[in-house]
Amino acid sequence: MAYFSILGDVFPLDEATRTLNIKPTSTHQKGDTVRNHIKTETDWTLSTDFQESHDINEQLNPLLNQLESKINELQELKNNYDLSLLFMVVIQIENNEKPAMYLKSRIINFASAINAEIHFDLYVLS
Repeated sequence: MAYFSILGDVFPLDEATRTLNIKPTSTHQKGDTVRNHIKTETDWTLSTDFQESHDINEQLNPLLNQLESKINELQELKNNYDLSLLFMVVIQIENNEKPAMYLKSRIINFASAINAEIHFDLYVLS
């Protein structure tokens, strides 16, 4: 699974959706309770579902397909509301079957253009 999040203290989620012309997978306001956890920041998230895959780029590419043409819009939102941009790759390893974990230049260049971080969450299931 992979997701892209726009994160900040408080910002208008509907404006982010309108500016990007993309429907988010999920949104949360700072202070919302999600799975017994109080959100410490506002977030707008575009996500894939969990999918069996042996290459993390298979999950990142659909996100890039929607976001790559939105560099100016993302930079504008980021600057106007002091936001952070984040790609997260969530990997669940079962039966010791590890995916290829490398980033193609496409994701590196896009993340650099919008000053986004890329994080990895790794879960080894027995």
